[in-house]
Amino acid sequence: MIFVSILLLVLGVADASRKTQESFRWVMHSGMVLRNMDATMAGLRSAESAQRGYVLTRNSTFESTYEVELAQAHESLAKVRELTQDNPFQQDRIQAIGNLFDEWNSHSQKVISAARASDFERATDLIKSGSGLASMTELEVKANEFVGAERTLQSTRVELAQRRLHTVRSLALVGGPLIAIFSALVSVLIIYGIRRPISILDDAMTRFGAGDYSQRTHTRMGSREFARLAKGYNGMAESITRSASESQARKHELQAVHEELLTSARALSDRNDVIELLGAMSHRMQATRSDTELAEVISIFVPRVLPGLPGALYAFDQKRERLVAISRWGEVSFLVESFLQDECWALRRGQSHWISGVGKDVTCAHAPDRTVYHCEPLLAAGEVIGVLHLDGLLDEEQKFRMTMLTENIASAMVNRRLQDNLKEQTIRDPLTGLFNRRYMQEALSLEIARAARAKSPLCVVMCDVDHFKRFNDQKGHDAGDTVLKAVAATLEEKFRDGDIVCRYGGEEFTIIAPGTRQEDLLRRTEAVRLAIAAAEPELRGEPLGKITMSFGIAEWIPNMDRTGDALLAAADKALYEAKHAGRNRIVGHTA
Repeated sequence: MIFVSILLLVLGVADASRKTQESFRWVMHSGMVLRNMDATMAGLRSAESAQRGYVLTRNSTFESTYEVELAQAHESLAKVRELTQDNPFQQDRIQAIGNLFDEWNSHSQKVISAARASDFERATDLIKSGSGLASMTELEVKANEFVGAERTLQSTRVELAQRRLHTVRSLALVGGPLIAIFSALVSVLIIYGIRRPISILDDAMTRFGAGDYSQRTHTRMGSREFARLAKGYNGMAESITRSASESQARKHELQAVHEELLTSARALSDRNDVIELLGAMSHRMQATRSDTELAEVISIFVPRVLPGLPGALYAFDQKRERLVAISRWGEVSFLVESFLQDECWALRRGQSHWISGVGKDVTCAHAPDRTVYHCEPLLAAGEVIGVLHLDGLLDEEQKFRMTMLTENIASAMVNRRLQDNLKEQTIRDPLTGLFNRRYMQEALSLEIARAARAKSPLCVVMCDVDHFKRFNDQKGHDAGDTVLKAVAATLEEKFRDGDIVCRYGGEEFTIIAPGTRQEDLLRRTEAVRLAIAAAEPELRGEPLGKITMSFGIAEWIPNMDRTGDALLAAADKALYEAKHAGRNRIVGHTA
């Protein structure tokens, strides 16, 4: 009887133990489901991070990471679907998660395809559209619902296991007086062998569920089954902890990528504003009609493109062979008005030159007292156009602006130079380089108006080369041209800078002398006549003979017309008198 009771007790305990083991196997099954779902979401987050990193940095390493993480997420999701085949409710949730996964993947592939085609602007716009973020957010919500349901199921299974263990314990305590000692001994052994590991596992799971991810348990549980349970729990805890850490890291990484994208967007917006500003500046510079207008446009717009950097623009003066300041902005009283090309290291090297402190680099001769400055050369087809001098250093964004700024300014200055050259061609005589008759007439009218307003003197000289025809007849037209060039050079050299020397036509020349009385001009013109008479022009090494000139001078008086016709006629009359009196002489007009 005792044996039967013991046998029944043993069979009952065995059956309860078997069911308890089965219950814990289901607990481990839920752990595997949770691990694979965590791996799925971690892979998706990593793929999304790699996708944005690829678009932002254009580094192909992120593209490879994206493909690997996406494949792992697919594999983990398939494993979850397989593990939950026995649970129709979880299968429905997995189906919804799979649909959202496919929706996010479709949008993500569009972003990656655009990036692979180097269309990073479209890829950025797709990210900014928020479609991928919406899919990922909804996917995370569904995943959290799935995980919550599985955790609830896991808790239910743990409770069932505990109840079955309680049954085992009850069976161990029941047996009657006949098996009291035997049952007590067996019960103590069984209860200790089962209750202790269950208590350890239950305590670890409770603490882990409360957020203590460091909770682990040893595997010395007294039986292989409980040792496997402990090992399974530790593995599950490690996986969940690792997934949580990776999830947090991905979150921080995504936040960093998001901030970087915002910074890039702001930088692009600033650059667009600068490009619009430079466009407005360029339109105005191209529409200027004088160096003064060009300088005004530059002094207004450069401080807006490069705020906080005072400076000046120097243009290359071909006649003086110097760089001359044409525009200034900010406090730049220390800058020189002009300097030679070799005095600027930027022009010597043909590239940017800056000083960031005492002894950092060689200093330009035009800025000997400056310890911090930047010089940017303006070049066109290898030719020096000018130099932009800034009192300060440029950061990377300002260097970008400087590149576009100098291109616009150089283009405008070249255009301005071409316009000036065209204007010179319309007012200059091509043979002698003197002002032509058309310009002379305009200048004479202007000077008469000034003389009338200011009541100041004004004289005109009419002169021509004596016996000029003999040079053409005896030596050829090249000889005549050589004579005219020699005469023009002497006239331009000997008359004052304020006098306007013109070629009237043929061998005749006209000089407008503002602010000069006739008697003073007679003395000055005599020095010119003697210089011409002393000249000995040559053509291909052959002397052309002496040159003489006759001069007629007239002074404007208020009763003359304002067009200058009467004044020119008076000077021409005096020239005729000089010719009639024997040539090579000067005659002043008398009323």
